[in-house]
Formats: sequence, structure tokens, C-alpha cells
Amino acid sequence: MRLSTSWMYQQSLNSMISQQSALAATQNQVSTGNRINVASDDPAGAGQVVSLNHVISTNAQYSSTIDSATTRLNTEASTLSSINSVLDTARTLALQAVNGTLSDSDRKSIASQLSQIHDQLVQLANTTDSNGNALFAGTSTTKTPFQVDANGTVSYGGNDSQQRSAVGSGMQVATSDPGSGLFMNIPNGNGSFQASAGSANTGTLVVGSNSVTDLSAWNSTKAASGGGYTITFAAGGAWTATDANGNAVLDSSGNPVGGTYTDGGSISFNGMNIAMSGTPAAGDTVSVSTGGQQDIFSTLNTMISALQSGASDTQLTNVMSRQIESIDQTQSAISSVQVSIGGRLDTLQQQQGAYQDLNVTYQSALSDVQGADAYTAISNLSLQQTALQASQQMFAQMKSMSLFNYLK
Repeated sequence: MRLSTSWMYQQSLNSMISQQSALAATQNQVSTGNRINVASDDPAGAGQVVSLNHVISTNAQYSSTIDSATTRLNTEASTLSSINSVLDTARTLALQAVNGTLSDSDRKSIASQLSQIHDQLVQLANTTDSNGNALFAGTSTTKTPFQVDANGTVSYGGNDSQQRSAVGSGMQVATSDPGSGLFMNIPNGNGSFQASAGSANTGTLVVGSNSVTDLSAWNSTKAASGGGYTITFAAGGAWTATDANGNAVLDSSGNPVGGTYTDGGSISFNGMNIAMSGTPAAGDTVSVSTGGQQDIFSTLNTMISALQSGASDTQLTNVMSRQIESIDQTQSAISSVQVSIGGRLDTLQQQQGAYQDLNVTYQSALSDVQGADAYTAISNLSLQQTALQASQQMFAQMKSMSLFNYLK
């Protein structure tokens, strides 16, 4: 068998090229810290790396969305707290205004303060998030959902929907609350009905707190009332009640309801109780209406107008009492939303914690599949460098060998 010089050269070169390739691959492992840098390094492992990186990227996107949603909800919660404080001030001023010792100038001063509160409330209702999107416009893109006309009347340009963010596979969390439910569509009175003294009353009757005391009786009669009742007083405080159609209201025995009211007492029928004070004149009335709504901005405007009108103490007290009820209903709506926001923030926090735990797990799995053992890689690198150097030296010696060296 004859071995040619060219064949030996080629074999030596192939061996060195193979060693250089292995050395380069090991150097890449040491420099990157990864065992798999291209799919050919480990096709099966490379598939796992792609899958794990996709899951990690998806979770990172959800985590980013959660951060944005948390910021937006915290901004909304802070704004609602400010609005509640403003309404507390308005309520305090309304109570001060019914003090009979106040002069007209004192009441106009309170009206001026309420006017400033009105403007402040509009500004707060138009608060935007960090991206410049209105907090209380629903899903509308309008930046100023609450617009004020020349008469001070506020209109709502948003919608009734909630913005939602995807924070997981098939999981969404509401990140906004529409201003219609918070500021505009506020139930009148106690939420079930509103009792108001007639504007033409001449006595000193003031309608105080009122409530539904028997829900079953109220539910069974409110539809039959046609939307409300009218209580009419005669001399000596005697009273009768009629429904919206002018028919006498009957008790469970079929007799007309009625009685005699005394100062500081109350009137009860059909599951409701209406507290009053003062003395009604003959012909004075109290109306009971159901299903009405009023926006908080109109509430403030009504208070301002009453304070500027020069109304009597009785008239002013009746007006302010009804507007205080409206403020209370608004604050109740705000409180309900604040509780809801707290629950949503808690959900986001738990979901964010879950993603953080999962990220640690997935990163560990990715490291196990893709990562290189540093000690092994460095050891292999040293051995491969030594082997390559030996091959190079052997090739250099072999290249200098020739038959002519033995013929000399």
C-alpha cells in the first residue's frame, strides 16, 4: 500500500480544520455562556429554546400591560379620592347655608365657593391618564368628556363602557369607569324615591330624611303609583295622599291613607317613611317621585341658584336638603367604584406576582436547556487548544519530511 505525500497533507489539514471548528464552537460557548447558539448545535434543544423564549416574551407583555393598568387604576383611585374631598366640602357648605342667621351676602359668598367647587369638579372629571386619555370617558377617545356651556350646564361626551386590558390568556380587567355612572346618572333622593316640599308652599314645612322601611310593601305599590305620590295638607296638619293619576292611595284594608302630622313627626305609607319638621299651611304639598336622576353638576348649580335667589329660610332648607341627598348618592356611587378598583388592583397584583414566579421558573428551564457548563466549556477549550497546537506542530514536521532526505 502506498501513501502519497498529498494524501497525508490533506488528512492533516482536515484534522486541523475539524479541530479549529470544534475550538471555535467551544470559544462561542465560553463567550456567550450558551450551549446552543444555532439550531445545528442541538436541534431538539433549539426547539425548546424557541418555545420557552416565546412563553417568556408573552408573559413579559402581560406584565407590561399589568403595570400600565395598575398605574391607570391608581390614578383613577387618587382622582376619586380628590373628588370625594371636594364633595365633602360642598356638603359642609350646604349645611352652613341653612343657618338662619346668615345674611344674603353670607349666602352669596357660599354660592361663590360652590361655583369654584363646580369648576374644580369639572376639571377633576376630565382628568387624563399618563397617555393623555380621559379617565372617565368610557371607551370614547374624547379628551374632555365633560363640557360646560355658557349657562354652566355640563354635558357628557363619553359613553357607558369600560376600558379593559388583557392581563392573561382569556383574562381581562376593567381599567376605567364611565363618568355617566359616577357623575351624571345619579338617583334622586334616597335612591328609591325623592320627597320634596311644593315650591308654592306657604307654611314652614321642611322635608327631612326619608327612606324605604318596608321593601316588600314599597315594591308592590310603587308601580301602581304611576311614578309618584302627592301628600296634601289641610288645616291642623291633616294629610291625605294621592297617586300620580289623582286617585286616593289606599291601605291594605282598602281605606284611604291619611292622618294628622305634628311638627317633628313623620308620614308613613306604602313602605316608606318621610320625616318632616315645621308647620304646613292648608294646601301645602309634598311630592314623592320615583325613578328620577340628576347629575352632580346640576346639584351644585341648583345650590348656587338657591343661595343667590334670596329665598326664605324654609325654601332654602328644602332645596339644600334635596341637594345634600344628591351629594350623598354621588359619594355612594364613588365609594362603590373605589371598592371595585381596590378589587381590580388586588387581582392585578396577584397576577403580576404569578408572572414573576413563572418567569423565574421559565428562565431556569431555559438556562438548563440552552446554558453551557462554564467549567466544562473552559476545560474543553484548553484541551482543544492543546490538541490543535499538537496537530499543527506535527504537520510542520511532516511537511519537512522527504525521500530525498534519506538519499543524501
